[in-house]
Amino acid sequence: MNIKRSILLRVRIAFLLTVVFVLAVVYRLVHVQMIEGDKWRKKAEEYSLDYKKIKATRGSIYSANNDLLATSLPFYRLAFDPSLVDDETFTSKIDSLSHLLSNFFRDHSSDYYKKKISEARQSRSRYMVINRDLVNYQQKQMMNTWPIFRKGQMQGGVIFHKVDERHRPFRTLAQRTIGYINEDNVGAGVERSFNDYLAGRDGEGLFQKVAGGNWKPVNASSDVRPEDGYDIHTTIDVNLQDVAQNALLRALMRYEAAYGTVVLMEVKTGEIKAISNLQRTASGRYAESYNYAVQGTNDPGSTFKLASMLALLEAGKVDLSDTVDTGEGSIDFYNRTLTDVKRGGYGKITVQEVFEKSSNVGIAKLVTEHFGENPQEFVDIIKKTGYGQPLDFQLMGEGVPYIKDTDDESWSGTTLPWMSVGYETSVTPLQTLALYNAVANDGRMIQPILVKSINKANQPVKTFEAKVLNKQIASDETLEKLRLILEGVVENGTAKNVKNEYFKIAGKTGTAQKLIDGRYRTQRYYASFAGYFPADEPLYSCIVVIDDPKGWNRYGGDVSAPVFKEIADMIYSQNLAIHDSFQADLLANEGTFPVIRAGKFDELNKLCNELGISNHLGDEDVDWVRSQVDNNAIIWKKNYGSNELVPNVQGMTVRDAVYLLENSGLKVNISGSGRVQNQSLRPGVRISKGQTISLDLG
Repeated sequence: MNIKRSILLRVRIAFLLTVVFVLAVVYRLVHVQMIEGDKWRKKAEEYSLDYKKIKATRGSIYSANNDLLATSLPFYRLAFDPSLVDDETFTSKIDSLSHLLSNFFRDHSSDYYKKKISEARQSRSRYMVINRDLVNYQQKQMMNTWPIFRKGQMQGGVIFHKVDERHRPFRTLAQRTIGYINEDNVGAGVERSFNDYLAGRDGEGLFQKVAGGNWKPVNASSDVRPEDGYDIHTTIDVNLQDVAQNALLRALMRYEAAYGTVVLMEVKTGEIKAISNLQRTASGRYAESYNYAVQGTNDPGSTFKLASMLALLEAGKVDLSDTVDTGEGSIDFYNRTLTDVKRGGYGKITVQEVFEKSSNVGIAKLVTEHFGENPQEFVDIIKKTGYGQPLDFQLMGEGVPYIKDTDDESWSGTTLPWMSVGYETSVTPLQTLALYNAVANDGRMIQPILVKSINKANQPVKTFEAKVLNKQIASDETLEKLRLILEGVVENGTAKNVKNEYFKIAGKTGTAQKLIDGRYRTQRYYASFAGYFPADEPLYSCIVVIDDPKGWNRYGGDVSAPVFKEIADMIYSQNLAIHDSFQADLLANEGTFPVIRAGKFDELNKLCNELGISNHLGDEDVDWVRSQVDNNAIIWKKNYGSNELVPNVQGMTVRDAVYLLENSGLKVNISGSGRVQNQSLRPGVRISKGQTISLDLG
């Protein structure tokens, strides 16, 4: 009996102890979670480790001239772990460090920085961001020599977080074509279309989470290094891009147009040398926000008449010497009336004159007369050329062309005549340019290209050439006649205002009424000009589109053709290879010595050598020079040195001046055109970060 009581007592004591233990555990859990929860959660945050992505450096985008169009520049955010610094060093050097930080960032006093760092040290903070402003590589190297920081990360506590920022040295030049990409992979242009190559492969590194929610790199041996992205080399010529963009901008501003686009392409290679898209903003200025050349589809208007003439000639329906009566300039098709621009009409004229004068009545009568019973034949001939088909262009988002077939539900009795003059169709400017380029290229239609190669460390890993879309869009006889009437438009027709005595231009004007809310609106036009030059030996093809110009003269010949001519004239003046003959006698005569003032040495040296001008470099390994004339020779003097002093850009081209000044940390305002005549900041003065310099051109 005593044994039973003894056992029962022991069991009860054991049970009681178990209950007490369980209650103690429950109490401790509740106490830790509810009362001390914030404390321990903070501790966990401070000392947790995690693997995080290390962004790869994005590849650069280059022009055909090897100029940088877009690149990722390394910047650094300055952070500090004050707990790693020994007491003696911290006490003796904190004043000097605070003074340097204050002078560099110029936002707070040295006392502020000393107090901020000291408080972080007292609170045992292991990570503090000293300043949110980014510093460049040269500034980082300088900071590494400062007191405390010079001991490095492990003993000096200095931490530099690398941040890549996308930089465009030429700012808005070809901005939409170069494009952009955001963190969600939403973007446009080359940046988006070739993102898989540009982005590279991200790495992975071990990071420690410290107070304040910041992550500090641990630099573990298990870190995976990122692989930098490939470089993209485009076909864009910076000089031609500048010419085309400025010519387009002046026309848009003059006519207060809604938007405009221009594309310049090499005839034989299909390489796009310039492409600009400018849209009017709410403030009345112009900016690139949409690629109308590649994506924007519209009724082409009279530039489509080239396709109509091709169909008529290729089918053997007409000859250029045939005549057609355009009457008084209007003709009815069912319940719709088609008219010519000229009041009273052109009367009886030849087929060639119909095209040169851009007679809507003449083209529509010819097409309906010869294809009215079988309109699908007309459509098939045009589509067989490749016009109206996607170009499979290198940039994403190419507009889908639309040329009706007769089984289309919207086909009606008026479709054929209206289609023949460029309505009830929808194509992009680039697709129209491909047709005109094919005529210039002996009938060979090729795919326009914008990207020439993808490079890794200056070595091509992938190259691109223009695909042949159609080896022969028409017979040689038809092509010869098409070239003749395209030249006639400039010599005798609607583009006589762009005719010049130095070289021939071939092309076609276009003026289409705008389709707004399902109706074609009078006095609202889509003005264009497409063609090529020099007409006898074509090197370049070009299309200019200006949408909804204001004023009295709003036709393609008045608005768009002059932009084409300005671009062609500039190329002609700069490219001696397309001149009929070199005027050696002008160089042989004594006269004013060539005005060569300043610029990049290798470019000026090449120019002088080709012109036979003696020139010598006084300093070794100099990139930027100014000229000094000595008798009949040029002596090059060093022009640009320290990043901390304002360079002398007087006499330079806008391209060179902006490149130098922006790389020196200055903001640039420009007025006028030509070379730099005056600069608002005196050369040699010290640069203040973010300072603005104004340039007067002339």
